[in-house]
Amino acid sequence: MNHVESRRAVTVRVPAKVNVQLAVGAARPDGFHDLANVFLAVSLYDEVTVTEADALTVSCTGPDAGQVPLDRTNLAARAAEILAARAGIEPAVHLHIAKNIPVAGGMAGGSADGAAALLACDTLWGLNTPRAQLLDICAELGSDVPFSLVGGAALGTGRGELLTPVEAGTFHWVFAVADGGLSTPAVFREFDRLAEGTQIPEPDASPALLAALASGDADALAATLANDLQPAALSLRPQLAGTLAAGTDGGALAALVSGSGPTTAFLCRDAESAEKVAAALEASGTCRTTRVAGSPAAGATVLHEA
Repeated sequence: MNHVESRRAVTVRVPAKVNVQLAVGAARPDGFHDLANVFLAVSLYDEVTVTEADALTVSCTGPDAGQVPLDRTNLAARAAEILAARAGIEPAVHLHIAKNIPVAGGMAGGSADGAAALLACDTLWGLNTPRAQLLDICAELGSDVPFSLVGGAALGTGRGELLTPVEAGTFHWVFAVADGGLSTPAVFREFDRLAEGTQIPEPDASPALLAALASGDADALAATLANDLQPAALSLRPQLAGTLAAGTDGGALAALVSGSGPTTAFLCRDAESAEKVAAALEASGTCRTTRVAGSPAAGATVLHEA
């Protein structure tokens, strides 16, 4: 066995998310917005493998891998650097991202990779960092990263990073992947532009939505899905309206833009219905591809250590 083959590695699996409610407050002095963000983890996963190496490097394979930065701006690389700095060690690892979550699609794919790399490095280095400290590092990396670590279902407040677990039954989803991404900051800027001169209420989670989520009642959840960023995403990408219509015409109970978009999410009655909705979307020509998934899904999980 040569030296390279004997290097230790840890692989972590991490889910995508959909926002079943995204309530957005007015812009704060720091430029962020207060949110009431009801996150649901779904069974579309990235896998991040961290291997001992001579220096920090990043590689990526999978759909749209060419859009993933392989330098220090990648959240997985930043996670390794921050954790190593806290531990007083060098981030001497190779990070490989097996990408399955749509890129720049409003499903927290980059955030998921950050959470996965953090857990993988913590495991590889034997640091046993307390969960609360890992969540602090996640919040430093980005607003969606803590939820990627936790998974399941949660209400995110502040800028989305302060999490309270919530109950969730089983739901079936189809995601329509658009051509190209949408920049989250650009969508928030458009939200601010569209809201100019209006009174924006404080963001609050809908009690009806939380009750529907807990009950597993797809019809009740369909009636309460909401995304305050959807008008901004549609303003920047008007053709998404055609995708939303194609999914509901195809039998989805409800449709919405996922997070800041441009991925669109379709709630379906059951697994069979989800397959039909996916087929209708594919046939409509309004999206690049579709993905079927269930929820809730577990957060970042160590798959294997070698």
